Amino acid sequence: MLNPKNIKIADYAYELPDERIAKYPLAERDASKLLIYDHGTISHRHFRDLPELLPEGSLMVMNNTRVIQARLHFRKETGALIEVFCLEPAEPHDYVLMFQQTQGCTWHCLVGNAKKWKVGTLQRKITVEGKEVVLTVEKAGEPDLIRFSWSDAEITWAQVLDACGELPIPPYLNRKTEESDLKTYQTVYSKVKGSVAAPTAGLHFTPAVLEAIDRRGIERAELTLHVGAGTFKPVKSERIEGHEMHSEWIYVPKKVVEALLRHNGECTAVGTTSVRTLESLYYIGKKLLANPDAGEDELKVGQWEPYEEESREEVVTSLKAILDWMERNHTDALHTATQIIIAPGYQYHIVKRMVTNFHQPQSTLLLLVSAFVGGEHWKDIYHYALGHDFRFLSYGDSSLLIP
Repeated sequence: MLNPKNIKIADYAYELPDERIAKYPLAERDASKLLIYDHGTISHRHFRDLPELLPEGSLMVMNNTRVIQARLHFRKETGALIEVFCLEPAEPHDYVLMFQQTQGCTWHCLVGNAKKWKVGTLQRKITVEGKEVVLTVEKAGEPDLIRFSWSDAEITWAQVLDACGELPIPPYLNRKTEESDLKTYQTVYSKVKGSVAAPTAGLHFTPAVLEAIDRRGIERAELTLHVGAGTFKPVKSERIEGHEMHSEWIYVPKKVVEALLRHNGECTAVGTTSVRTLESLYYIGKKLLANPDAGEDELKVGQWEPYEEESREEVVTSLKAILDWMERNHTDALHTATQIIIAPGYQYHIVKRMVTNFHQPQSTLLLLVSAFVGGEHWKDIYHYALGHDFRFLSYGDSSLLIP
């Protein structure tokens, strides 16, 4: 396996005019264009045609995370506006428990205009379920730790965010969040709150498309990766070796592993977040084969781990190790984290077909796509998309990649 550390990110640049970035979604989600890359041949149709392009009786895996209204604004007595952007739960660390908290919780946050807020608390009055509530924030020791507290013990943190938080749409849209984004920047199958960015490949799905997938006998399975702000982190180093990949929490139900085993460890993945989670499963299984009693904290997949392996396992063997671990530990889900970077030199194990949008130049997501289609084929795909008026990035068009 080639080591990608020496890859020059400049080799993954392409010219993306601003007018090709979709600032808003189409009125009909499934009316978006669908580029089809099938064993080197490129064509295009519409997204609503996707079900007939997939093998009957195959498996599709999607990320059911839900974007939270993670941006909160406070104004100091001096008039300075401070933005607190919630990134990841700190106390409690579990996402489900976090949104059930009453009166207080702590998050890892980014603080906008931080130089104007060095000490003290900030407050604002909000209305939650018809009640007036005072929301307070204060720094909690470490630079990125922020403690939230509110005055009504019957109000949950989920209700607080819904009442006063702002949905964080991607910065490259260069516009403010609008009321319509509350609906259009969520997948129709989103369920589990926690992301600060949408798994955008899933934005094209409609109930009609999902019904057509079911009619084709295609099994659908859902996992959860909570997308962090690091998904927008640019690669600033000349070589990939200098880029630190963000770590994200994954939640994989037992029934997903069972579904993968029924399909010989192969599937269609919807979106790069599903891809990163699914491919991480192979390495988690390898860890468990080496140490069957490992705890969830020991199962995190490191950034460069795939490129350091000395031996390979059959995918089914690796997945069975996860299933055995779940049964021994009487748990119906795997909850851990992944920092995996997928770049040219990586060999895919589980994902055989990928549904994904068109990504930013010089991004780790473009590296992931390049690794999937092999060679310089990503250039052919993006040249075709640019030449056929495809819309790019989060609210843009989609592709089905079959290498």
